[in-house]
Amino acid sequence: MPRALTALFSSRASAKATRDRLVDIGIPANEIDIQDQDAYAGGQSTGGHKGFVDSLKGMFGAHEDHHAYAEGLTRGQVLLTATVQDNETDRAIQVLEGSDAIDLDRQESEWRTAGWTGASTAGAMTADRSSGATDDVIQVAEERLVVGKREVERGGVRVRSYIVSTPVSEQVTLREETVGIERRPVNRAVGAGDDAFRDRSIEVLATGEEAVVGKQAVVTEEIAVRKDVGQRTEEVRDTVRRTEVDVERVEGGVAQTTPTQRV
Repeated sequence: MPRALTALFSSRASAKATRDRLVDIGIPANEIDIQDQDAYAGGQSTGGHKGFVDSLKGMFGAHEDHHAYAEGLTRGQVLLTATVQDNETDRAIQVLEGSDAIDLDRQESEWRTAGWTGASTAGAMTADRSSGATDDVIQVAEERLVVGKREVERGGVRVRSYIVSTPVSEQVTLREETVGIERRPVNRAVGAGDDAFRDRSIEVLATGEEAVVGKQAVVTEEIAVRKDVGQRTEEVRDTVRRTEVDVERVEGGVAQTTPTQRV
């Protein structure tokens, strides 16, 4: 799923240098957009994407960052927006963190100290045309904690199989025959049926057993790899800011202070 990464820079040269490093790690150049004050005023961008206002609304909706980036552009800063795939997100974030991008939180804090309220200042002064009366307006704002989620790798398991040879031995009992000759002395007269004077041949063969080796493959174990999905609840802690208003009524040169109004 594509994700949009954004960063503010103090100069176009810094933004271009960061874009070149993103291209070096494989981010397509046409997915990297650089916005400056001129592009903001004309509703155009160097990357041929949608106009700045439309693109920021699409990414942030009504979130305060929308106004922060717009404010940065009106003050002469340069905005880089990169559309990256999930497998490119971590490397792209490393490039942005290693660049000289502006710290948006600290920048917003400085703007607020100087009177910026986080939204467009147009309309801060309203007029009743029918009566000619003009109201000075102080905007009351507050921060709201926005918690998102992103997928990260937590490690896993790699299972591989390989073949090893192990010497084994078995004992087997084998039968073995042998042929022997026994000569026995005899001293007796040849009888009529002895047939002693005739050529004869006697052949006796001995047999034996020898070991025959064979192999049979059997399955002794199975290893299954599975991935279980669970859920956990994590408490996210941060601080948010809000505007508090003290109202003083001035009468006859003496100031009377009413209790603080919390919004």
